[in-house]
Amino acid sequence: MTKLTDLTLAEARDGLLSGEFSSRELTVQHLSNMEQGRELNSFIVETGEIALNMADKADQMIRAGNATGMTGIPIAVKDLFCTRDIHSCAASHILNGFKPKYESTVTANLWQDGAVMLGKTNMDEFAMGSSNETSYYGPVKNPWRATKENGEPETKDYVPGGSSGGSVAAVAANMAIAATGTDTGGSIRQPAAFTGLVGMKPTYGRCSRWGMIAFASSLDQAGPITRTVRDAAIMMESMASYDHKDSTSVERTVPNYEHALTGDVRGLKIGIPKEYRMEGMPEEIEKLWQQGIEWMKAAGAEIIDISLPHTKYALPTYYIVAPAEASSNLARYDGVKYGLRVEGKGLEGMYKNTRADGFGAEVKRRILIGTYVLSAGYYDAYYLKAQKIRTLIAQDFANVYEKVDVILTPTAPSAAFAMGEKSDDPIAMYLNDVFTVPASLAGLPAISVPAGLSRDAMPLGLQIIGRAFDEETMFRAAHALEHAAGFTAKPNIWWGEN
Repeated sequence: MTKLTDLTLAEARDGLLSGEFSSRELTVQHLSNMEQGRELNSFIVETGEIALNMADKADQMIRAGNATGMTGIPIAVKDLFCTRDIHSCAASHILNGFKPKYESTVTANLWQDGAVMLGKTNMDEFAMGSSNETSYYGPVKNPWRATKENGEPETKDYVPGGSSGGSVAAVAANMAIAATGTDTGGSIRQPAAFTGLVGMKPTYGRCSRWGMIAFASSLDQAGPITRTVRDAAIMMESMASYDHKDSTSVERTVPNYEHALTGDVRGLKIGIPKEYRMEGMPEEIEKLWQQGIEWMKAAGAEIIDISLPHTKYALPTYYIVAPAEASSNLARYDGVKYGLRVEGKGLEGMYKNTRADGFGAEVKRRILIGTYVLSAGYYDAYYLKAQKIRTLIAQDFANVYEKVDVILTPTAPSAAFAMGEKSDDPIAMYLNDVFTVPASLAGLPAISVPAGLSRDAMPLGLQIIGRAFDEETMFRAAHALEHAAGFTAKPNIWWGEN
């Protein structure tokens, strides 16, 4: 019999509805794995007692015939989401002790559907990072390790990707069935690729941002981190909603995404952008991408070469727009209203000391970049120009979607790297987002699907990018890709029960 902690979300849902096991039993086993897996540092806050109470309520919902797809499912919540009366600090010292008196809309939707909260997951501070090494609470370890030539796992630790590193590590190590993440420039998709999971970013405006601690307001989106495409479709339907409290939320009916998983992609037109074949791209990434093309062609899809000419400007554009918005959003953390306060000489001294002690190095770097590009004399040269290029990038996508249905690309330019390997080189770290940033700038839905292993046995992912608000077609293509890839590998360093 399959262990309860090995189940996919869909399998757990079906087992709960059939009475094969209870949500409490499911939750207890995941709490046990969380305890055994603390070395991974996936969680900032564990909410075991709350989880058991929620599980009991979910069991009552199931018995009453009021269950939804998420009822009774134990999930982890990225610490970027505010959760009522539970410590929510975006992995930053400056928000130490903050317990909001409100619930984010996304988590409120999940709790209304009967999902169970196991805890708040570690992340890069304020979601700024690609490796989960910038957290005030220390780095998260990837449950995967590279394999040496003799087949033995490396002794060094590897990053899980970021910023949703705690969420992916928790799911990959069987400490949660699924998790919420947030994606600003790839922070769901890249860590999912690094840990052999499915990570999905919806269209901008599909999920409410209300109650999410802001990084870059025109880019941030919530999304699911799961083991399968079907699981992502189920969880996404629960997370998404229109919200009048969020001015960027779009009032559109949320489809039943699971119904889109027909397995049939015959006649689907899939675009292959030539600009994603970048100089210096590892051969194994190129080979996997070509294999993905062959899989989709064999499934009956039509492969069409396309051009997204402004792709080469996406990364520099992102690293002007995102820090500019972060500079503005993070101005509110000054020691006056909530979180950390460090006294100083007068009000200005308190501001300086609080922000100096409260923010980590990467957050300070991005605030400085953002303040610089918004300053007098530089606004037109940098920020305004970046916004114009962003419009051109979005127009590139609009043009190609006149002749294709989805786009297939690699998710990341490499497999997960060793901890500390890139932490002293911000530019090398920023390059991790090279394949994910364009869809973020254009506000498009995108999903990473595990598709293979690197030569040292680390997971690699392929990305499907869809039209705005056409998540159904994206899910349909991703489901076919997942089936063709047949990815079943598990972490070689297992932190949960065996």
